[in-house]
Amino acid sequence: MMVQYQALKREAGDCLLFYRMGDFFELFFDDAKTAAAVLDIALTSRGEHDGQPIPMCGVPVHAAENYLARLIKAGCRVAIAEQVETPEEAKKRGGSKALVARDIVRFVTAGTLTEEALLEPRRANVLAAVCEVRGTCGVAMCDISTGRMDLEECAAGELPAVLARIGATEVVAPEEWAARPGEAIPRPHGDFASDEGEARLKAVHGVATLDGFGSFTRAMLAAAGGLIAYLDHAGRGKLPLLLPPVAQDGTARLAMDAATRASLEVVEAQGGGRAGSLLAAVDRCVTGAGARQLAEDLAAPLTDRAVILDRLALVHWFHADPLLRADLRDVLRHLPDIGRALGRVVAGRGSPRDLGQLRDGLSEARRIRDHLEAKPDRPAMLEELLPKLGGHGALTDLLSQALVPSPPTERGQGGFIAEGYDAALDELRQVSGNARRAIAVLEAKYRDETGIAALKIRHNGVLGYFIEVPAKHADRLMAPDSGFTHRQTMAGAVRFNSLHLHEEASRIAEAGGHALAAEDAHFEELVGQVCAAREGIAATAAALARIDVAAGLAERAAEGGWCRPEIVEQACLEIEGGRHPVVEAALSRTGERFVANDCTLSPDDRLWLIGGPNMGGKSTFLRQNALIVLLAQAGAYVPAARARIGLVDRLFSRVGASDNLARGRSTFMVEMVETAAILAQATERSFVILDEVGRGTSTYDGLALAWAVVEAIHERNKCRCLFATHYHELVRLAETCDALSLHHVRAREWKGELVLLHELAEGPADRSYGLAVARLAGVPKEVVARAKSVLDRLEKGRAQTGGLAAGLGDLPLFAAAAEAEVEQCDELRERLQGLDVDALTPREALDLLYELKREAFT
Repeated sequence: MMVQYQALKREAGDCLLFYRMGDFFELFFDDAKTAAAVLDIALTSRGEHDGQPIPMCGVPVHAAENYLARLIKAGCRVAIAEQVETPEEAKKRGGSKALVARDIVRFVTAGTLTEEALLEPRRANVLAAVCEVRGTCGVAMCDISTGRMDLEECAAGELPAVLARIGATEVVAPEEWAARPGEAIPRPHGDFASDEGEARLKAVHGVATLDGFGSFTRAMLAAAGGLIAYLDHAGRGKLPLLLPPVAQDGTARLAMDAATRASLEVVEAQGGGRAGSLLAAVDRCVTGAGARQLAEDLAAPLTDRAVILDRLALVHWFHADPLLRADLRDVLRHLPDIGRALGRVVAGRGSPRDLGQLRDGLSEARRIRDHLEAKPDRPAMLEELLPKLGGHGALTDLLSQALVPSPPTERGQGGFIAEGYDAALDELRQVSGNARRAIAVLEAKYRDETGIAALKIRHNGVLGYFIEVPAKHADRLMAPDSGFTHRQTMAGAVRFNSLHLHEEASRIAEAGGHALAAEDAHFEELVGQVCAAREGIAATAAALARIDVAAGLAERAAEGGWCRPEIVEQACLEIEGGRHPVVEAALSRTGERFVANDCTLSPDDRLWLIGGPNMGGKSTFLRQNALIVLLAQAGAYVPAARARIGLVDRLFSRVGASDNLARGRSTFMVEMVETAAILAQATERSFVILDEVGRGTSTYDGLALAWAVVEAIHERNKCRCLFATHYHELVRLAETCDALSLHHVRAREWKGELVLLHELAEGPADRSYGLAVARLAGVPKEVVARAKSVLDRLEKGRAQTGGLAAGLGDLPLFAAAAEAEVEQCDELRERLQGLDVDALTPREALDLLYELKREAFT
């Protein structure tokens, strides 16, 4: 056995090998150690190898999916080695000691999952293949759970942004190049030949030319070849559902690099997970397919104004009719995920339940079409979608006739073909049913004949049918002329057989076996019918998802008072009462109100320099405007009172910073790399938000860099930009930059406390509130007092000599404590000055005295 295992393990490579042993998948050696640690199951041993015990662990076959899900989530890949013959066949082949033949039937990896239990319903599972052809990168991507396949070409420098957009769970690349995209799985270079890719696509879809699918570059075809070759390897020659490829034009989407996506937390929050992301704040879809489509829309907003307007018109149509929207969403909520059910069926992993889901989903889709067609003034996009919801009448009728109302998840036990569909099958079931009734009659007869009331006829998988009596009555059946044959003695019972029981059992087994074979044949027939209609079914699934997205966006707009944005070609951005959707949602849960702000950018006023204190709302303001642009170009309503948005070709966000130690980059290096990308790529149609450029280095360097960056954006890039900064010196740029205007977030100090108003106002900030924010954060008073003394000397030195550090040399280091006491006395004096003593009640006066005492000694 170990020889067979080792051979299969060499074939499995770096995958964990699930080696089928009866009702268990067993793992050995290092695989067992890894799996036991990840799954938290017992690590035992079995036999010896080179004089050492062989580590072993195992999982039950019936529960394998749950364990596979945990292994895949932990980053493992698994090879499934099944028994490809029965023990009886092995004995016929090689005698009683023959080893049952096994073979790897499938590789289970993160990007090749189709099982319902292994997939997240609201998240796409994208597999991507990348390669380079003559300096250009080809990207092939597919979600085999639904069959969708897209091909794209991009410049080598844009590949990270493309991979960030599609969010692939697994990436494959040529072995000599796999390290470049990150953690790609290396595959043979020959798999990525463009002519082989073209041939594979033709073979998959049974066509002589790809012209009917679109125009594909050599880089696209090379990537497609690598993708299909990997799927062929993972499925051991059986390919999953692959729909005709679609060539994607990279310029049709709003470009965002990986840093921008992370900064804006589009589909995933920076801490990981969906909660706190834009997607979580917007998603009101009631189907998994709709949620997946919405995530794709937000990850890849459009730049085609006509398509954006079509999406907005569909959202508006649902928004204008709340009753229609509510009824539709109620129907959609109960729809099965027919896209993924189709994927399992075509991949050969389908069940009778999947066929039932297709039947129910396609039937409901037809009813939805009929209902929506009865409504007037339908938008153009809906007119395109409605025909895709029908056209499956013959198939749904067939599935309705053939299947029981609630088909089981396993096909091996039968019971899923409806009565009346096949007369011969009904007859076999009747024979089997009659035989079971005959066994019940036989049991009653044997009880009467033997006088043993406890006699029972039982069944198990090893013995089949048998007669069982308590041990104390066994002697009556042991007599040679009793008509019973002894089979097995148990602790408290004895088991027998009889001629009549054997005959009835044979009838049941024969009829049951023929019935199962008949049902299995019908299952394959139905699968064949579904596979023949797979492209139409996939189109129906996509249409339902698009309708769910539009209805969900309309629901979100009605829920939050969002507006329909006006999309124009001019380079403008006019937002009245804009809000941050994620922050507003978080505040609403605590009962707080979000402070809305306006933003108006135009060719003559395209760069806003924004000052004000930390925590005043600068970063929120910057992000909310970027998110409003993103939502609008994804075809959604936006959180604002009014929005007029000029199409943006590229969106850049450099807000917040963190280091990247794994790549040897400090916080400031990351900041400069991201800033450099903006200056190199932003066009006049781009929208840029920048926060605190230059803060990661010395004051002089930081100010100089911030100054130069603002000038470059104004003079060279000429894009729409919101630039937040603490460098007050930058306000002088308004004197030389005609398209730059000054703004600030408002704040006030009242009775020694900083009040953040979160409102944007015109003009520069009156002063810095850094010390007030420090006090608000709980920095010790003596430290704040010391900082105030330093600040006073800095400002005096700058006024007198122009040097920021002038006058600091003679400042005593420990003067801060005394100064803190003076400041504390000043604060107390101001507080007492404004106190109306005569208006205090005795109780209030006593409470005030206790409060002053507590503050004085803490």
